[in-house]
Amino acid sequence: MEPLVPGVCSEVGKLRTVLVHRPGAALERLTPANRSDFLFDDVVWVERAAAEHDAFVQLMRSRDIEVLYLHELLAEAFEASVEAREEVISSAVSSYTVGLSLVSELRSFLRALPSAVLARTLTGGLLVSEMDGIDVEALRRRSLGAVLAEPDSFVLPPLPNTVFTRDSSAWLYGGVVLPPLFWAARRMEVVLVSLIYRFHPRFVAADFDFWYPAAGDTGRFPVEDFSQGSSLEGGDVMPLGNRTVLIGLGERSTGRMVEHVASALFSAGEADRVIVCRMAQQRAYMHLDTVMTFVDYDAVTLFPPVIEDMQVFSVRPGDRADSFEVTEERGVLEACADALGVPEIRTIETGGDHFQAAREQWDDANNVVALEPGVVIAYSKNVHTNAKLRAAGIEVLEIDGSELGKGRGGGHCMTCPIVRDPVG
Repeated sequence: MEPLVPGVCSEVGKLRTVLVHRPGAALERLTPANRSDFLFDDVVWVERAAAEHDAFVQLMRSRDIEVLYLHELLAEAFEASVEAREEVISSAVSSYTVGLSLVSELRSFLRALPSAVLARTLTGGLLVSEMDGIDVEALRRRSLGAVLAEPDSFVLPPLPNTVFTRDSSAWLYGGVVLPPLFWAARRMEVVLVSLIYRFHPRFVAADFDFWYPAAGDTGRFPVEDFSQGSSLEGGDVMPLGNRTVLIGLGERSTGRMVEHVASALFSAGEADRVIVCRMAQQRAYMHLDTVMTFVDYDAVTLFPPVIEDMQVFSVRPGDRADSFEVTEERGVLEACADALGVPEIRTIETGGDHFQAAREQWDDANNVVALEPGVVIAYSKNVHTNAKLRAAGIEVLEIDGSELGKGRGGGHCMTCPIVRDPVG
């Protein structure tokens, strides 16, 4: 395996290595009855979603981008480390997740699985009927959880949002944030990604920092206790370059977490400015990248109604280690232009009339991923916004997203850049 040199120094510099997750078993377990529990607006035609994702990956690979699959890295981490296997099993199976009476049997069951099957089970979920080798009838005589469970009950819930790899880890310059995700239904995603970064041979051999959380003396991350009322998601986090990070505060990220990340970056000398955008807290605008993404070093596509109503602040190091200097900005575009040292940020607004623009924002028109300056991948259904991007000189590579978009995410959401060049 080639050695990795992780580092993401911009939103638009040449993308070198990216982490994705192919739609699969977890999405097959969405139904009209449970889809809202798993944060989906509709059920998904999984085979079509997988084909759309395959085309997405092929397009990136055709541009000489290394694409890593989360489930493959996870299985390889389990092969490389018994500690990784034990840690994930103890995190997934506890008295609080499955009940006291199921812990012993279920942990033993998972320990016996081959690494690839264990990785697939952790992302795809586990049903009572799939616990081969466990005498469920005997278990029902001593387990309340077993008595209450139906054959199609989840022993381990699926993680359908894993396809949106942007959220569960965010690389900023020479390190990574493992953020406490807002919804309990997604927090196991961070556990899985943390295992890859800490136990997979390519990352073990790499030189990088953990901006959040810091590993304790045992090297284990306290992901079970992560949130404590604070949350952050990678879709709100963007490394701009020039030692600056842009972070949105919307439905799922809090100012308390921004301070943790800013403090770590400032202390390490990796950044000296964090631009913070306070957004409307609505599902349609759940992350900053649902209303604005960079398409060139000095250009963004954006949805004006949200951008215009933002409160924007710059956070810089204060005169003490535990303090900051906070100043209000005129707007996010002005703050970004100042940070990047350009006269202004060019804007490409969501296309169409009032109705079309609202529809295309909902369909992730402003959630594009840049492969290099001026080259982005976008959903083909957003015809008006894509036309505006092309008119502004941006090369738009289109993929079908009729099924992928049902989870409320586009190319930006579906990619976690691990190696990306700086701009300039």
